[in-house]
Amino acid sequence: MTTVPLIEARDLTIRFGKVKALDDLDLTAPAGKVLAILGPNGAGKTTFVRAVSTLLRPTGGTLQVLGKDVSREPVAVRRDIGLAGQSAAVEPTMTGRENLEMTARLFGHPRDGARRAASIVIERLSLGDVADRRCSTYSGGQRRRLDLGASLVGAPRLLLLDEPTTGLDPISRREVWDSVRDLVAAGTDVLLTTHYLDEANELADHVIVIDHGHTVAAGTLSDLKASSGRDVIEVAVNDPSQLEAVGHILERVTSNPPRLDHNGRRASAPTAGGAKDLAIVIRTLDDTSVMVDEIGVRRPTLDEVFLTLTNAYVQNGSSR
Repeated sequence: MTTVPLIEARDLTIRFGKVKALDDLDLTAPAGKVLAILGPNGAGKTTFVRAVSTLLRPTGGTLQVLGKDVSREPVAVRRDIGLAGQSAAVEPTMTGRENLEMTARLFGHPRDGARRAASIVIERLSLGDVADRRCSTYSGGQRRRLDLGASLVGAPRLLLLDEPTTGLDPISRREVWDSVRDLVAAGTDVLLTTHYLDEANELADHVIVIDHGHTVAAGTLSDLKASSGRDVIEVAVNDPSQLEAVGHILERVTSNPPRLDHNGRRASAPTAGGAKDLAIVIRTLDDTSVMVDEIGVRRPTLDEVFLTLTNAYVQNGSSR
């Protein structure tokens, strides 16, 4: 039996005047997994979410959500989705429970059904302690969790989260992450956009990286690390004034621009030469009398994978 993809886009294009926000975008997102859409600011992440939620009509190509075309069957798509945008949309003068009940009524629940739906969401998102307080007294994390709840009272099959933790402190971010995990465990599919790689690492089963409106990579985070294809030489120095010199050596040996972490007194650069390049760097550092605390070859971090993927697109793909 063929499984219908959660989301499938083919040659998806969205224009704003002469600007192409999405440019022949192709992607397939499997059902039953948390999908993260990654990309730098302006990559097209929010535009894609607005298209999936039927708020934007594609200029060209096709986009299907759970087998339904967003252009031909927008009402059917809306029945299957919930959307939490970048800003928490709650009424501050009402309590959390009142917000949820009002939203449930807008979804078509009768009064008793709205109360039941609100109570279920309050329990699921651990909002019982604050449910009967005015939302103006909520912390950022509590407001964001309530916003997630408002998207769930209609029992959507797919929840769309557009940069769900932007602007939140670390504790509030963890609260939102825990809530998303609980929703997934209860059977809700989730698509989230983010430019926080640690967020994708915490929540996502499948990742799609887009840049300039194109898909540049897709797979698990392990797949993306492997696809970058290059290890990293990293040098920690004793004297931070020598960091620039180390960066020049790394660039000369690896032919790649270095990353300099002045606070951590570390310089790094991707390498295709592995141990061979490392040996050359060690000899060169010894010849120049640079005092080294640590040196070695390691696998790339998620940040480095992200930069490699998006920089490769800028250099090689933007002219297509």
